[in-house]
Amino acid sequence: MAKCTICDKGVHFGIKMSHSHRRSNKQWKPNIKKVKAIVNGSPKRIHVCTQCLKSNKVTRAM
Repeated sequence: MAKCTICDKGVHFGIKMSHSHRRSNKQWKPNIKKVKAIVNGSPKRIHVCTQCLKSNKVTRAM
C-alpha cells in the first residue's frame, strides 16, 4: 500500500467489534491519489493523500 510522500500517512490497524462483541482485525486505508506535482522545480508523479491536496501542501503541475 502506498504512503503519502508529504505527511507519511499510511495504513492503520485496529480491532473491529460487532454488536455481539465478536472481534476481528481491521485496517483503515487513507485516500491516496497519484498526482503530478512540482517537486524541486520539476514535475513528478507522487502519491499524495487527499487531505494534503485539500490543504494546498502540494502544487499541482498542469
